[in-house]
Amino acid sequence: MHGITGRMGYNQHLVRSIVAIRDQGGVLLANGDRVMPDPILVGRNADKITEIAKRHGITRTSTDLAAALANPDDTLFFDAGSTQMRAGLLTQAIEAGKHIYCEKPISEDVDTALALARLAKAKGAKNGVVQDKLYLPGLRKIKMLRDSGFFGKILSVRGEFGYWVFEGDWQAAQRPSWNYRKNDGGGIILDMLCHWRYVLDNLFGEVKAVSCLGATHIPSRVDERGQTYAADADDAAYATFELEGGVIAQINSSWTVRVRRDDLVTFQVDGTHGSAVAGLTKCWTQHRVNTPRPVWNPDQPQTMNFFNQWEEVPDNQVYDNGFKAQWEDFIRHLVTDSPWKFDLMQGVKGVQLAELGLKSWQERRWLDVPALDA
Repeated sequence: MHGITGRMGYNQHLVRSIVAIRDQGGVLLANGDRVMPDPILVGRNADKITEIAKRHGITRTSTDLAAALANPDDTLFFDAGSTQMRAGLLTQAIEAGKHIYCEKPISEDVDTALALARLAKAKGAKNGVVQDKLYLPGLRKIKMLRDSGFFGKILSVRGEFGYWVFEGDWQAAQRPSWNYRKNDGGGIILDMLCHWRYVLDNLFGEVKAVSCLGATHIPSRVDERGQTYAADADDAAYATFELEGGVIAQINSSWTVRVRRDDLVTFQVDGTHGSAVAGLTKCWTQHRVNTPRPVWNPDQPQTMNFFNQWEEVPDNQVYDNGFKAQWEDFIRHLVTDSPWKFDLMQGVKGVQLAELGLKSWQERRWLDVPALDA
């Protein structure tokens, strides 16, 4: 496991996933057997990874990735490090005969991403890319509604993602400073359009075209050392997508927005028979027979409480941590060859959409999303 000293790698992948799986006695297989992960933590800072390992009862650490990859007993390489390092690390792991699982984006450009996917295929390496938002309770409820026919014909999808990330001067920023520097692989388009690709493709229809406008709303920030720096990467993106079947999706992504909605990310799906709004965990619906009849009248205050006109979808099952659930699915795939669709080619699609989003912004026009050949 590489990249577990970072926020996402540590919290979601190590603590909430691998450590939790070990604590529960491993991953349960269909035949009743259990698979127990035995991680080795790899990183440049020996003190950090040793302290993390001790904290969670992990016995193995290393600062020598090549030596760790040479151990035939360790069959899987996982990476949650920086985007700029990922392609090189994954290539090294594949060449060493490892299966791979990684965070996204899998690279900064489509050509590099495709080369990775083709290398994994040529080497027979099983591979997976984290698609965590599909495992969120809110979006799992949206999928249930879709599969049940609740929406009728889906017409449109509207997404709002983001929150105010402090500039770092009088309050510390909640995100690392590299997120706001182009040369360090920063920018919200590269970061978030990878997510929106797999969400849209899997829930509402394959993305066929994109129009994206990016912005750098705050051009100067203060880093972790208290030094002012030029924030030249995009901190907001306003994108429209045309999906298969004529569905229109609009998603705003911003680190410069103050939240007045149900969650840090919300999706509204409107269909001929009903609508739904989902956040990370909760989901509300409004069916056609329960849709009120508002009337536009600017001469008097609004009398309807629109929030009260929606009904919450109940939690009829226990939802485990989404990162852990996907880890378990991938481990089952490794061990039993169970079906798996979130491979590196899905990661390539995410990079492709981010690349097209940046190009659309630069050229100020709609762009088609071509099919990719593995």
